[in-house]
Amino acid sequence: MAVMNMVNAIHSALDKKLAADPNVIVFGEDAGKEGGVFRVTSGLQKKYGAKRVFDTPLAESVLVGAGLGMAIGGLRPVIEIQFSGFMYPAFNQLISHVARIRHRSRGIRSAPLVIRMPYGGMVKALEMHSESMEALYAHIPGLKIVIPSTPYDAKGLLINAIEDNDPVIFMEPKRNYRAIKQEVPEQTYRIPLSKARVVQEGQDITVISYGAMIKIAQQAMILAKKEGYSVELIDLRTIYPLDDETITQSVKKTGRVLVIHEGPKSFGVAAEVISRINEKAFLSLEAPPSRLTGFDTVVPLPQAEHLYYPDSLRIFHKIKSLIKY
Repeated sequence: MAVMNMVNAIHSALDKKLAADPNVIVFGEDAGKEGGVFRVTSGLQKKYGAKRVFDTPLAESVLVGAGLGMAIGGLRPVIEIQFSGFMYPAFNQLISHVARIRHRSRGIRSAPLVIRMPYGGMVKALEMHSESMEALYAHIPGLKIVIPSTPYDAKGLLINAIEDNDPVIFMEPKRNYRAIKQEVPEQTYRIPLSKARVVQEGQDITVISYGAMIKIAQQAMILAKKEGYSVELIDLRTIYPLDDETITQSVKKTGRVLVIHEGPKSFGVAAEVISRINEKAFLSLEAPPSRLTGFDTVVPLPQAEHLYYPDSLRIFHKIKSLIKY
């Protein structure tokens, strides 16, 4: 075991797969020589050569389109988008081709590619650098959407994503890149792409989240514990496909649920999770399912971004109000 942050863990996952499978290639804007904006791919080009780890033009549509061609041709590309807010020029390739190639070819072709991108705020970045628009990708049939919250999960999920035969959007909470350290196995291991993690068991309320919000929710749970509240925390890990079984079992036990995410409130992941809870656990509810999210606005610039995202105090007060409902 080695102590790793999320950058180290993702780097380790890429290193393991590049070493084990000659069909794995890594590319993106500055992903080669410089090792990426956050240095996640640092040293990989030197180790594996410029034919397998390389830089690209500043053209996201080209990256995704070329990655699709490579995947159809037998490679397993891992594409790095510098920031999730830069992904939009590639949406035509993503929706029209990558996500539906299996359906279009009636199962003859598949697209085993991974698109990695840092998302989320609270790092004092500029416009287009702090968005949390994961719900856009979850709404596209044919894609799997993975969002780790810890270094351990990041490595195991990424290895599984690279080995998956369908396209995976792998969104990395950059607020967590170097904020969390934990012991991570140095060898290869895998975490299923559709299995949520019960971070902590509890009796009074279920809190559901993913990515950077897991750490914030844990801070709120410390406040809740001081007042005698028992909170169960679920980390979705994968927002599509969702782990309905883990969610439903927890809500049936606690009778109350709060779903948290950074992205805009309307039509978000929380809305989908709550809808499924209403369908599968409605008779177990003792309070209305609730959500705590970002706002239906563009993410503010650094001076005001702390007003946009859910914080531990807001989460605590919401937990308290639902338990007292």
